[in-house]
Amino acid sequence: MDNTLDPRWQTALGHSRYLANLLQARPALIPELAATWLQPLSEDLLLTPLHQEFTDDEAVRSALRRLRHRAMAHIALRDLCGLAPLAEVVESMTMLADVTTNFALDYYHRQLAATYGEPLDKAGQPQRLLIIGMGKLGGRELNVSSDVDYIFVYPEEGDTDGKKSIENYDFFTRLGKRVIGALGDLTADGQVFRVDMRLRPNGDSGPLVCSLDSLENYFITQGREWERYAWIKSRVMNAGPNADGAALGDWMTALRRISRPFVFRKYLDFGAINAMRDLHAQIRREVARKDMADHVKLGPGGIREVEFIAQVFQLIRGGRDPALQIRPTLSVLKLLVERKLIPAETEQELREAYVFLRRLEHRLQYVEDKQTHMLPVDASEQAKIAQSMDFPDWAAMLAVLNGHREKVSRHFGEVFSDPEAGEHPLTGLWLSQLDEDTAIEGLGNLGFRHPKDAIARLADLRASSRYQQLPATNRARLDAVGPRLIEAAGATHDPDTTLVRGLQFLEGIARRGSYLALLQQYPMALRRVADMVCASNWATEYLNRHPLLLDELLDPRLYDSATDWAGFRDSLRRNLTDHAGDTEREMDILRETHHAQVFRLLAQDIAGLQTIEHLSDHLTELADIIVQETLPLAWSKIKNRHCPIPKFAVIGYGKMGGKELGYASDLDLVYLYDDDDQDAAENYTRLGQRLNTWLSSQTSAGMLFETDLRLRPNGDAGLLAVSVDAFRDYELKNAWVWEHQALTRARFCAGDPAVGARFEAIRCEILCQPRDLAKLKAEVVAMRQKMYDAHALNSATEFALKHDQGGIVDVEFIVQYLVLGYAHQHPSLTGNLGNIALLRMAGELGLIDPQQAAAAGNAYREYRRLQHAKRLSATPKAPIPREGVEQHIAAVNRLWEAVFPG
Repeated sequence: MDNTLDPRWQTALGHSRYLANLLQARPALIPELAATWLQPLSEDLLLTPLHQEFTDDEAVRSALRRLRHRAMAHIALRDLCGLAPLAEVVESMTMLADVTTNFALDYYHRQLAATYGEPLDKAGQPQRLLIIGMGKLGGRELNVSSDVDYIFVYPEEGDTDGKKSIENYDFFTRLGKRVIGALGDLTADGQVFRVDMRLRPNGDSGPLVCSLDSLENYFITQGREWERYAWIKSRVMNAGPNADGAALGDWMTALRRISRPFVFRKYLDFGAINAMRDLHAQIRREVARKDMADHVKLGPGGIREVEFIAQVFQLIRGGRDPALQIRPTLSVLKLLVERKLIPAETEQELREAYVFLRRLEHRLQYVEDKQTHMLPVDASEQAKIAQSMDFPDWAAMLAVLNGHREKVSRHFGEVFSDPEAGEHPLTGLWLSQLDEDTAIEGLGNLGFRHPKDAIARLADLRASSRYQQLPATNRARLDAVGPRLIEAAGATHDPDTTLVRGLQFLEGIARRGSYLALLQQYPMALRRVADMVCASNWATEYLNRHPLLLDELLDPRLYDSATDWAGFRDSLRRNLTDHAGDTEREMDILRETHHAQVFRLLAQDIAGLQTIEHLSDHLTELADIIVQETLPLAWSKIKNRHCPIPKFAVIGYGKMGGKELGYASDLDLVYLYDDDDQDAAENYTRLGQRLNTWLSSQTSAGMLFETDLRLRPNGDAGLLAVSVDAFRDYELKNAWVWEHQALTRARFCAGDPAVGARFEAIRCEILCQPRDLAKLKAEVVAMRQKMYDAHALNSATEFALKHDQGGIVDVEFIVQYLVLGYAHQHPSLTGNLGNIALLRMAGELGLIDPQQAAAAGNAYREYRRLQHAKRLSATPKAPIPREGVEQHIAAVNRLWEAVFPG
């Protein structure tokens, strides 16, 4: 070997017999490498030797293999001398595969087209073969002695247009074989890459190439679970700068349209955990059979387990979160932390292990340029590997390696552990395999007060046609979840009610195997379901309507009551942007996001982590954000928009305006605009209609809000969207007193802040008008009497919280009278502060007795708490016992008498 070699090369040459032999056999490489090795490999450097005319196939094959020698020497020198991080090494190997594959594809396509003509589609346009890189090639993570996994797909059936015309299938089959031979055949110069075609449809027994239609049919009729895993990393390789432009883009779009629904389900696919667990078990059995415990890729804690962890999250959630449809393993892990799906510490440990294992993998392969992953047994080889990994000896390196593998195995176990290992002790009870006395005793020991009823309910479920007709997989999952539901119900304070509601829920999702798989895989989620259905009938119904929310029960932040609203909004916008233009999906995203946040608040509420005030604040903030994000979407769908941003405002009234929304509150809305354009009235009316549709229509994901637009000027007979000038004119000249009462709880919620500011100025102007107090009192009392006559219960023993004398409406009318009567003297009363704060302010201003104000405020707070509790119960509209709130009724009545004597 040349003694003038860079001394740094000795490290690499001492480690890699392949590199030493290569440079000895081809000394002309040495000056070429010396001139370039300090910089990463570039595509230009790879392409330069291929820019020539080739006389025959042998010349092509020789050039491609010499190019591989040059590239491998460059990569090995940089890596083994410590100049190239892992990312550079795998990208350089992928670049080599892309360049050589595309060169062979283009060369042999031209060669075949010269003989048979171009393969045409139905429109008479020439077609190209799509070479799909799979596995590490697809993910741009190729190792230094890797084979390449290809799938060959062509766009359409048809014929070539040459004198010797052949079918497109025949043309592309010949082309595929020539590409494989150019890269994979062994010659005197070796081979470029070993080519593996076994991932194609039907594997070795399938045709070498298939059309897009054939591929789609295969996915629908025969595609297997492991193929979904394989296709996650699929990448069309001939999509680089030399690709064929628009036509290729159309074909790639068609390929994505076919493959993505197969790989990424629209729903949360927790069944993927079981499928990948089974696949991993097969790999483990093969590893054990071949005694490959020291296999750094397939052995325990190896590279494949890191990849499985990343990809199972992609399979579960990639259909609903397109950002997860990426390929590189480390990029996926980083995104999983951002999505709060794994802790940052887990990502760090997996990343460090993955980088270590991949570097070790490469050092094993550099020795002889062989696709090996086995640790050496020879002491001298062990020492060589340890040194190249920067360790003093093999024992030191092995200690670090084992530490990484243990961490990977632990994290893998946390994701893929099988909760069904061993039969659940209550399986016999679930399947009616116990005699009645034993079953009664078992349920009694669990705390059931009516065990015979529970036994009958279980028997009814199993005898039902719905259960009998379930697919075998779903029934097996239900039979696995059922005993755990009985156990979880027994841990609640009302096992009988929990079991009834829980069984109703399981029956509702029984045909959705993914939901059953979630509950099967995560017993903690089932326990949380039991707690929720036990605590609230409304929560049960909400979960029944939106079983997608089961996923929220896995979120470690479920009981974090400090909601990050800025982060919530950013996440919603990202998701909407990913599906921009797809109206149906945008509407569903708004609904799913809203339902998920309501569910989180509900879980916190049931756990006692939210006061009624804070809960209403959160629900109102949530409604505000949803309306704010929906408004531009609705505007974008109006064809003849006269301006890019609407000069339009959404005004909230009632509970929305007063920031007192509950779980099922409707939204009282008024639409205003401030725009002199001739098309303004028509366009903003359309916007109001469209916004209402977006908010209140039922989709497959449910509904957002019931909306009520009757508080606009002239009610149902009025215009849907009103100019601010017309609104002011109406409020000054034509509005009823009750409409001014409603204005006390109105606020700008969404849209153009300038229009919102004009509304607020008008609102304050109206509220601060001097009024005849005697006349005002008479009108307020008359309106209250009208509501009382229509809705009050008027019972000696029971109390209607909202409408009875001394109830919620009395407090609201008192506050509204005080604002309308005295805001001209005390403008601070126009603040949208809520009824309790306004009562306190009125007391401080001397308008009412401060102690009476405080007592009525406490009553109002308790009424709202009780009203909220009723909403969660099985009888939300039923009255409550009067005796429990007598002191509050008396407090409100005293204040009423003080404000409205007689």
